[in-house]
Amino acid sequence: MASFGAVGLDWQQRVNWDRLRKYRLERARERMKAHGLGALLLMYDENVRYVTSTLTPGWNRLKPGLRYAMLCGDDAPILFEQGDIGMQIERHSPWIPKQNVRWSYAWIKGAAGPASTQQVKKFTAAVVQEMKKAGVGGMKLGVDFVDINMLQAFKDAKIDWTDGMTPMMEARAVKNEDEQECMRMVGAIGDAAHWECMKFLKPGLTENQVTAHIMQFLYSIPGMEDVEDVIVSSGPNTWPNWRNFSDRIIKPGDIVFMDLAALTWNGYKSCYYRTYCVGKEPSREQKDVYATALKWLYDAIKAVKAGTTTREIASKWPSAQEAWGYKEEDQAAANLWGHGLGLAQYDQPVISRIWSLDHPVEIKPGMVFALETQHGKPFQWGVRIEEMLIVHPDRTELISHFPVEQITVVDPMPGYSTLGIGGV
Repeated sequence: MASFGAVGLDWQQRVNWDRLRKYRLERARERMKAHGLGALLLMYDENVRYVTSTLTPGWNRLKPGLRYAMLCGDDAPILFEQGDIGMQIERHSPWIPKQNVRWSYAWIKGAAGPASTQQVKKFTAAVVQEMKKAGVGGMKLGVDFVDINMLQAFKDAKIDWTDGMTPMMEARAVKNEDEQECMRMVGAIGDAAHWECMKFLKPGLTENQVTAHIMQFLYSIPGMEDVEDVIVSSGPNTWPNWRNFSDRIIKPGDIVFMDLAALTWNGYKSCYYRTYCVGKEPSREQKDVYATALKWLYDAIKAVKAGTTTREIASKWPSAQEAWGYKEEDQAAANLWGHGLGLAQYDQPVISRIWSLDHPVEIKPGMVFALETQHGKPFQWGVRIEEMLIVHPDRTELISHFPVEQITVVDPMPGYSTLGIGGV
């Protein structure tokens, strides 16, 4: 059971961070060897974090190559950090051997111009040197990202490289008890943020004012590293769901939804929608559409269990043609949707009728993912809801607990007419 405490204590074990770090590192190593790889070169932040348990500033993320890590054979991971930030890594992260913290050789996706070739050669030479040092020189190297500048350099160095993202996706898909506890904490923070949203919402605010308020609320919580996005959409912005926010003024009677798109607590991320109606009760039609989206969601949740597949879950949803008259499933991408959560907002499994019916993935104990559904009237209003869950051998645990049975009504005005002036 979760303690929902955000800080460490001497009298209560909460997240065992040392156990979590060891689990992630050895899980990555096990999947690396299972794929016949001698080493992994990791450039995506979620993979670097998974293997090294190190934190980098926000501007350093999503820029593969500014920092990267290597896992070679049975050796401890090597971190190539941006510039002299590595000196802070040595100070804060003693589980990385001091001699394994290096500086990176970056070319910033080619922004270094003619110097990119020079930098990639240094980068490649370091990769070869580390593999030789670990006794895995000449073995296959798994890479999670390939920059066009790397292709010729790897060829010249005779590096036998292949897919390194698949083993990392497999590793990250199954969370241990400590990662699951982190995700419960993420769910509890999400519950609190939606409660705060319910209290703050009112006509006259803009979508970005609500977004800013929830951002401020989240960043006041200990352990909050990043909030990638808070999506607040209202009225005609809710359908089709443009998954964004603007300076649109929220009017009395508007449908509003808020999504906690990747609040990041100690590296672990959320995805958590709820739908609100501001200033009045929703109409009968809005309630009926919401009930349909809720049924789609909970039919899918009921299909989740260890040993089943993503096919069984996705098959609970109507086709894009049935639901909205679309010609292809890709036109409804992310409308009826599921995706793994962890150090990335897209761990495995990712569930959609686009691919899950023909390419099913087994649901395993320890998987953590979100399921989300939506529906609405074009350019008038729409609803979207989402639950986060953990799969156990014998049950499915919901970790999002803000009420979902109906649209959340905010400060309804008694007698508010939906019929127009004079009730006509």
